[in-house]
This record gives sequence, structure tokens and C-alpha cells, in this order.
Amino acid sequence: MILRKYMSLLGIGSAKIDLILEKDTYKAGNPVHGYFIIKGGTIEQQIKRIDCDLVMTDTTEGAEMVIDTTTMLSTSKIHSEETNIIPFAFQLPDFLEASTEEISYRFTTRLTFNEGVKSIDQDVIQIVG
Repeated sequence: MILRKYMSLLGIGSAKIDLILEKDTYKAGNPVHGYFIIKGGTIEQQIKRIDCDLVMTDTTEGAEMVIDTTTMLSTSKIHSEETNIIPFAFQLPDFLEASTEEISYRFTTRLTFNEGVKSIDQDVIQIVG
């Protein structure tokens, strides 16, 4: 049991998060709906928070910018091998430029525990005009 705890602190056998979106193409100003799937690892872990950033990458400028963030604080536990589903809703800003070869968007999701390594997930979306 102690070995499994230390392995999860290093990220081995730790709980994982995955954002599942209803679709991957949106217009600026549209709502985004989906859900988070949290899959328990080898031991029970205390969930501290879920952060989900909308990130724009501009390859011509060589820059990444966080457009907006949603945060869910939690005191719940994810048990070993358990699966939890949490609804996700996000309102896209009206000012987003359309996706191009140079401009892209993604949601970066971080699951943070009281102890252990964060779980990170990335989901690319397209913004159309």
C-alpha cells in the first residue's frame, strides 16, 4: 500500500482526467458543452481542483495566450479504479478570431490533487466564422 501511494505521488497509477466535448467546431460566442471523466488510479486520492483553460496559439507571433479559465474547487475523493463524470459548460467569448493554420485553440484541463502529480488533458477545437 505504501509503495502504491509513493508511486501515485510520482504520477504512476494516479487518477486521470479526460474532457469529452459534444463537438469540436464552434462559432465565437457559442456555448461549449461536454463532461469530464475522472478515472481513479491505484489508490484513493483527494481531488483539490479542476482547472480548464481556453488557450489560443498564434504561430506567427510565436505566442500562447490563456483566453479564459474555469475552475471547480473540490473536496471529493476518487477511489481506486472508480470513474466519475462531471458536466462541463463553457461560454466562448464573442471576440475570438476564426481558426487558421496560424491561429489555433485548445482546452487544457488540469486535475490537481492534495498530494501527487497533476493530470493534464488537451482538446483542440476549431473556431469558424
